[in-house]
Amino acid sequence: MPFEPHRPQQPYDPPQSYDGHGDGHGHGDVDVDVDVDVDQDPAAGHEPFVRLALPEDDETLGGLDRATWSTLHAVTPRARPPYQPFFTENSEPGDHLLAVTGDGRILGYVKLARPTPLASNAHVRQIQGLAVATEARGTGVGRLLIRAAVEEARRRGALRLSLRVLGHNTPARRLYEAEGFVVEGVQPGEFLLDGEYVDDVLMGRTL
Repeated sequence: MPFEPHRPQQPYDPPQSYDGHGDGHGHGDVDVDVDVDVDQDPAAGHEPFVRLALPEDDETLGGLDRATWSTLHAVTPRARPPYQPFFTENSEPGDHLLAVTGDGRILGYVKLARPTPLASNAHVRQIQGLAVATEARGTGVGRLLIRAAVEEARRRGALRLSLRVLGHNTPARRLYEAEGFVVEGVQPGEFLLDGEYVDDVLMGRTL
């Protein structure tokens, strides 16, 4: 069954940001604080909708990652030239859902992938990164992408969806909780960022 573009299903509440890590890309924080008119036609170019990434999106997504890099959510160093391709053998276009406008502008992405290649783990999908363009913050894009990831994980046959979030990103954790994720474990002081040891929080939900 092919991927079907997603439109917002209901108005958005006001959590402030989203965070994720685990695939080697930087990840962005997201503001989500406005309602979305579910009757709006995405083709009109106003409200964002979600589609799968394409190979030609590589340069735009790489630039988005670099523009949104922050130790609030990134555990890898800031990228320096020459920049590596965004898509790799282990991070392909089909692993990424994009929020785009009707006129084709990419507002953000979420990476949805298997956490391991093991057959015994094939029923699980993991959110391994999310970024939203600065100009799109405060428009519900982060929540739209999370809900699209949940729906797509179900479509791919997953029974669980997991993620990792840095402990100091409280707004992101609140957003995850609002979308049904619960804390399933904490790795204390797992990362040293800006001179501070930061917890790695493991969250998940059933589908």
